[in-house]
This record gives sequence, C-alpha cells and structure tokens, in this order.
Amino acid sequence: MPLYDDDLSNTRALVVDGNPTSRAILVNQLREFGVGSVEQATRAIDARKVLEFKAFDIVLCEQYFQPGTPTGQDLLDDLRRNQLLPFATVFIMVTGEATYAKVAEAAESALDGYLIKPHTASGLAERLHLARQRKAALADIFGAIEAEDYERGARLCLQRFEARAPFWLYAARIGAELLMRIERYDEAQKLYEAVIAAKTLPWAKLGVARSQLDKGEPMRAISTLENLIGDEPRYADAYDVLGRAQFELGNHEQTLAAYKMACAVTPYSITRLQNLGHMCFYSGERAEAEKILGQCARLGLDSKMFDPQTLVLLAFTRLEAQDRKGLQHCRDDFVKLIDRDEKNPRLQRLATTVDTLILILDRQFARAVEAVRTQAGKVKAPDFHAESATNLIALMAQLANKAIELDDVEPAVDAMGMRFSTGRSMNELLAGAAGVHPPYAERLRVAGSHVLKLAETALTLSLGGDPSGAVRDLLAHGNQTLNAKLIETARLVLQRYEGRIPEALEFEAAVQEWRQQYGNPSLRPALTEQGRAAGALNLRAPAKTDGSPAAIFAAAEAMHQVAVAIATESPPPETDGNQSHPEAADG
Repeated sequence: MPLYDDDLSNTRALVVDGNPTSRAILVNQLREFGVGSVEQATRAIDARKVLEFKAFDIVLCEQYFQPGTPTGQDLLDDLRRNQLLPFATVFIMVTGEATYAKVAEAAESALDGYLIKPHTASGLAERLHLARQRKAALADIFGAIEAEDYERGARLCLQRFEARAPFWLYAARIGAELLMRIERYDEAQKLYEAVIAAKTLPWAKLGVARSQLDKGEPMRAISTLENLIGDEPRYADAYDVLGRAQFELGNHEQTLAAYKMACAVTPYSITRLQNLGHMCFYSGERAEAEKILGQCARLGLDSKMFDPQTLVLLAFTRLEAQDRKGLQHCRDDFVKLIDRDEKNPRLQRLATTVDTLILILDRQFARAVEAVRTQAGKVKAPDFHAESATNLIALMAQLANKAIELDDVEPAVDAMGMRFSTGRSMNELLAGAAGVHPPYAERLRVAGSHVLKLAETALTLSLGGDPSGAVRDLLAHGNQTLNAKLIETARLVLQRYEGRIPEALEFEAAVQEWRQQYGNPSLRPALTEQGRAAGALNLRAPAKTDGSPAAIFAAAEAMHQVAVAIATESPPPETDGNQSHPEAADG
C-alpha cells in the first residue's frame, strides 16, 4: 500500500527488533509502502554500530529487547546526545501498550512517534506520514540550521510559536536550543517558560534550568532541577544537568550522586556510564570505577561515543589492583583504536601513559621514571592540556606511592597545580588524580589556593581605584603560571574599566597574544568529551570545536563571582570555595 502521497522510493529504513516475526512484519510493511531500502538489526547494540556509520531516513525500533541489554530508549538517547542522529531521520519507537506512557513522554522530547503493538499497516503509515509531515513543515528552520544561520532559525521558530502554527511546540523547543546556541540565555529561558505556561512539559522545565546554568546561576538551576526531579524522578537528562551544575560548583560528592541516578535510569548509556566512571575515579572510589569503566569499554570500544581516556583511567585502576592481564587488555584496546586512526596524536599520547603503567607494574622503575621525566618537561608547553596534567599527576603519584625518588620532577606537580587550578572543581579533580599519594594532593590544593589569592589581590587593587595595576598584575601572574583564570580575570577587569586604563590597547593585545598561544578554552570544566549538552536537542550542525583535549577538561572555571564583583564595584563574596553564594549567582 502507498504511504499517502509520499514517494519513498529513495528512502532508506532500519528496523530494529529482536523478534523475527514482528521484525519481518515491519520490514514487509515498509516495502509495501515503497521504501527503497530496508535493513535489519536484532539488538540495540548492533543498531548503534550501524547508525553511527550510515544515514537512514526512517528507523523503527523496538523499545525492549532481552533482559540485561540496552533498550530502544537507551539507543535513541545515546545517539541524540552524541549528535549521531540528524533531524532528517524519522525515529519511531515500537512498544507494548503497558509501556505506552513512558514512550509517549519520551516522544515529547526526542521521538518522532511511537507505535503500539499490535499495530496495523494503516497505523504505521499514519505515524510515518505525520512524522514526515512535521519534517517538511519545519524544512525552512532545518535549512537555516544546516546553513548555521541560527539567528534566522530562531526567528522562524518564534514566529511559528507565536502564531501557534502546526508543530509550534516542537518549533519552540528548537528555537530555545538555537537561542542557547547563540548565548541569548534570557530569551531562551523566557521561551521555555512560555512553553510551560502553554503546556507543562518536562523538557521545557529542564530548558529553564539549562538557561539558568549557562547564565551563571548554578544555585537557581539546582533548585529548578530538584523541583523537576521531584515531579519526574526517572528523567535521566535532569540528573545529567544536575550533575553538571554540581560539578561546576565543585561539589563532587553531589555530582557523583546525580550521575549514579542517571545511570540507574539508563544503565546502558555509554556516555552516562563514562561520566560516572570518571567521577568515581577522581572521587577515590577506584574499585567502583574499575567496574564501571570496564563496562564502558565492553559496551562502547567500537563506538564513536567512546572516550579513550576511559581506557587510561581503567588502566590505573587495574594497576592498583595488580591486574597484569587486565592492564594488558587496556593496551591491546589502544592498539585497536590506533589501527583505526593512526594519525591521532591524542591516542598516541594516552597509549604512552598506559605503557608507563605497565612498566610500573613490571617494576621497571628506571624506565617509568624516565618516561615521567620526559612528560614533566612539557608541562608549560602550549599543547599540554589538563587531561595530560591529570594523567601525569596520577603517574607521579603511583611512583611516589612506591617510594620512588622524584625530587627532580616534583616541581612539575606545583607547576600543573598553578596552571590548571582554575576553580574548586578543577583543583579537586587534580587532587583526585593524586589520590594514592596524599602529599601531592595537598600540594595541588595549596597551588589552587595561591591562584585564588592572586586573583583576589588583583581584584582588591581594581576596586581600590587601580584597575591598571590589577590588569598588569594579572597578566604578569597569568604568563608566569599559564593559568587561564588569571588571564580571563584580566580581560574582565579591562572590559569593566577600559576608559580608566591608559594602557588598555596594550593590555588587550597581551590578552589576545596569550589566547593565540594557549587557546581560548571553554569557561566550564567537563569530565569527558562533549556531544549534545545534557537535555539538549541535536541541532544537526554541531558547534565547531578544535577537537583538542581541552574539550575534555576545559582549562578555566566560570568567573561569575569575580565578574559580578567587577560589574557591581563591590568586593567578592567571602567564601571558603565550597559553593557559590546565591546572591552572586543571581547577578
């Protein structure tokens, strides 16, 4: 039977279903509709591998497979989160009536439709037609996104929302995402709030929290998220954003709790498992980290979602467990990754770390120390990133824990602490890497306190009427320590008092020169490489990134309290660094 007036002869479809009978029915119906090519997969994990490397116009996916295996929702969530499923693909979940409510809720945010079993051919045809109709109706918006004209895309979305034109609710969500992309957070928040007023939806409440967080209001975001989770306790994206907010505040214990809840809801999400595994490692829960990171490697080694830093942390846990065989498996897995991407310098660098761990376990300490010395000589190089720092610190801690003398390279610990302690969260991350040797962890915390003191002293100069002196000091200390936080603070002071600083042009050139040499990283720390932001839609044309390891650990924490103090010409709030003050966060 034809699918209304649609010509599907040039379309490709994928049917994912573990039951051969129901799979055959879906395949035959698609062929009767005129679909040009239909492929099949029996498991979600097999479908993921196919969808990462092939583009499909239609995906029909069963919700539940064998117990203990990823669900269709797990598949969809990971694909959307990592920008591996474009808007053009129609994704329809097939589910039994008993699970209809859960799938219907998911459809509000990520699905194009759902099909309740047992279904008829006409029922499937209707679902496909409506989904394709929506894609066609919003084609001008998608075209703007494809052209990366986000201003125009947002304007078209707002027009459709205000006119309550067909698919206005979906357009509102895309519009809010576009406003977030172009950093118009206040407008995005107002749009999300308008959606809530029209029809209370979990994704809109989550959007409000994301807007608050991106505006530098983490405490408000946490309050919004806690209310949302109270209403929707199984909303995994809400836990993702809550974890991100707590991580930015440096509250690692609360971050860990949020990530555990996210994984409890979606136990087969590679991305969420990696976040949890990394957080467990840096929080000192090494046995739990080994378990989770090992699961990540088994599930995702062949996936684009897999972060090879996961293998490095797994190797550290296996060294601590004296698991020679497991450690060798990590090295063998790196060989597989490098075979697929031989020219990737990051893979080579991470593999070298694992090689050094094998030397330590085999008690070849002289060679291990030499490898550490080589890396320690690079701690001030422009391409030495925070990921390299955490790995080197962890290596040095392992050697020091075995009473290996490292007097000649110990200053590198202080240098890395001064360079990468851009806030409490990053400072604790570095200290967590040194967890097996507490003296190093303490040295790193002292370095972080010193950087904070430098920033506060300069700010006092600025508020005392000498902004020129403040910028001069910040630039001097920033160039000495290579700490991005100090350079960013200099830029903020310069921005606020430009008219009162005679050397403004000279200082601005110095800031730009530093950024040109050492990069202009994101202002937010992150555990793993980022795909789609938690709770966000895939906007098909992803934000450009340099692909450097700086994307894994952003080299600077948001300077919100300092910025507020500068803007209001008031001293920074007194704090022990444990959390942001609500008054400052409201700035």
